[in-house]
Amino acid sequence: MELVKNMSSPKKKSPARHGFKAQEYIVYPAHGVGQIVAIEEQEVAGIKLELFVIHFEKDKMHVKVPVAKALSIGMRKLSETDFVDRALKVLQGRARIKRTMWSRRAQEYDAKINSGDLISIAEVVRDLFRAENQPEQSYSERQLYEAALDRMAREIAVVNKISETEAVRAIEINLAKSPKRSAKSDADGDVDIDVDGEDSENVAA
Repeated sequence: MELVKNMSSPKKKSPARHGFKAQEYIVYPAHGVGQIVAIEEQEVAGIKLELFVIHFEKDKMHVKVPVAKALSIGMRKLSETDFVDRALKVLQGRARIKRTMWSRRAQEYDAKINSGDLISIAEVVRDLFRAENQPEQSYSERQLYEAALDRMAREIAVVNKISETEAVRAIEINLAKSPKRSAKSDADGDVDIDVDGEDSENVAA
């Protein structure tokens, strides 16, 4: 288990481990952007463990992650600015909507959001985005869209040193550059659709 809770008081602090250092912002797959507020050494059942203490401002919580497991569970440094630009470009593409059971698609979207990969998260934002002239999202679609939007905006804000509001605006500007979709074009299948064999729903002719 990667998270360590309710442990004894730290015995010492270390300046840096595995390229990560205190006060640095990182991305943790399950929670998004957080800040390493300390690197501690604690003793558990007679075994010494080094831990990253990560604060997630959005969730108002701290998580302790064993240093030895940080990379294997997907913890990573923030994206470089050119990678952020690539993710924003993804938003300008045509939505790829699989005509499969919603429950299956929802699982795929959730997996992408919690992968910690900025490009995958951008794909969720792109695919679930609805313009004013399109049908409204269902509650579950909206929840996933907002989760992906929040993860993406938070990382862009920290990388580009802007507010989250400005980051959301940058995302919306790029979404506005995507191919226009109307309610009719969606119904007519005028979207880049991947049809999955036996689980697929009927596509309008």
